[in-house]
Amino acid sequence: MSPRLATRLVTAGCAAAAAIAAFVVPTSVAPAAPTPAPLTAADLAPLPGAVAPSAEGLRDVMWVGNNWDGTASVVDAHSFDVLRRGVNLIPDKRQEMNTILANPLSLALFLAIRVGPGEGHDQYVDDMFTTRDGRFLAVSRPSFADVVWIDIRKATLGLPGAIVREQQMDGFRTDHMGLSPNGLRLLVSDSTSRQVIEYAMVDQTLAGGRVLKMGDRIRTFPSGETPHESNYTKFGAQIFHASIGRVYTPGDGTEALDALFDPIGDPVKGDRWFQIVRTGDFKILKRWEIGHELEEAGFPHMSSAVRPMAIAPGSRYVYFQVSFFHGYVKFDTQAPDLNGTTDYTLEGEPEPTTGRVLGIVNLENRVPTMPRDLYVNDSAHHGLSINAKGTTLCVAGTMDDYAALVNVRTGRPRYYDERTTGHDYGKPYWTTEGLGDTCWISLSESDAVAVLDTNTGEELAYRQVGNHPQRVRHGYVTEALIAEW
Repeated sequence: MSPRLATRLVTAGCAAAAAIAAFVVPTSVAPAAPTPAPLTAADLAPLPGAVAPSAEGLRDVMWVGNNWDGTASVVDAHSFDVLRRGVNLIPDKRQEMNTILANPLSLALFLAIRVGPGEGHDQYVDDMFTTRDGRFLAVSRPSFADVVWIDIRKATLGLPGAIVREQQMDGFRTDHMGLSPNGLRLLVSDSTSRQVIEYAMVDQTLAGGRVLKMGDRIRTFPSGETPHESNYTKFGAQIFHASIGRVYTPGDGTEALDALFDPIGDPVKGDRWFQIVRTGDFKILKRWEIGHELEEAGFPHMSSAVRPMAIAPGSRYVYFQVSFFHGYVKFDTQAPDLNGTTDYTLEGEPEPTTGRVLGIVNLENRVPTMPRDLYVNDSAHHGLSINAKGTTLCVAGTMDDYAALVNVRTGRPRYYDERTTGHDYGKPYWTTEGLGDTCWISLSESDAVAVLDTNTGEELAYRQVGNHPQRVRHGYVTEALIAEW
């Protein structure tokens, strides 16, 4: 047995323990957050043409969150030189732990995260975005169930007072975030509370005259079980959001077992929705049960849980990964429903009259005998992005230990792994669109990031970062600060 497989066998037992804890401890008893003052319709939009402030003297960088260390690495987005490692994003760890240890319920959920989604580790850094002036970094910290705004200069120089704002979730864990194209709003998935919370990313004045400070809570929209990824469309008018269900449950079994449950009412995995939300008023425009849509298109017994997604130019077509599947799905949000009938209603939202699965693309399954319970949080693949022209997808083959560039038109892949590159591509966990038609990939088990050219297919860089790099995001750092390093 290989050391990597042995590690995954151990973590499977940990995931089972987490599932038990999640069922025994009700999440509904989470402390309610203070209700913000009501906003009028006029308040909900920023001033016309408003964008977050920027500044001269900025360096484009890659921010890499090292989830298990609670640190970040900063990589130049053009030269791919590693500018800084070990930036501490949990300087308040002792204070946070004292608070958790004083509350038995919080401690139980903290430990459940460790043995479940954290694969035996605490999850300190999931997602992060910088403000456009390169001064602050917003970070979601799953094990602390919060989002913080960090002064980048103080954090990178190890100075006190780095955390300038903190917001706790209503529930017990944070996850993915999304930043609006104008840089003003931040979405944070509140994992155990079936909602996504919107915050002010920066200080701003709304159209109704109300002033918001960085980190102020604004609104929420509902999600299914375990809210996951939120993506704004190009100009920010809509949000594509998905919930992934109870990925920490044991007994994932086989397709034959899946066939016993109607995906709409699956008692094990819970509600798993893919939905489009109107940004202006957070109205749910469309909500699909993708397992049903896949079955309707001739692909039965596939998971309903939409994992990372890539929105094609124009926002009509979306490509997404689903749990346990080594490949991706192509979905048309505007085509008429295949059978033209309303087959389900999801908490008051009927099946949309438009939206259909156009097909699936199978990629190599390099672990055909691995039990599905060993898939990390149900993910066969976890990471999908698309280039600016919409011609090439960049795929993280998480359990297969490869990345792939896939021609959108033909579905033909080119694989990147230890054999083809000479570098270890252990457990890729995220891909994102980099600058200049590049794809940035986190290799969580290799403690590295890789950069691929989506036009030529060349591997441009492979850099060591920190322990278990997870999310990778484009951001900024001031040149003045780099000079201090």
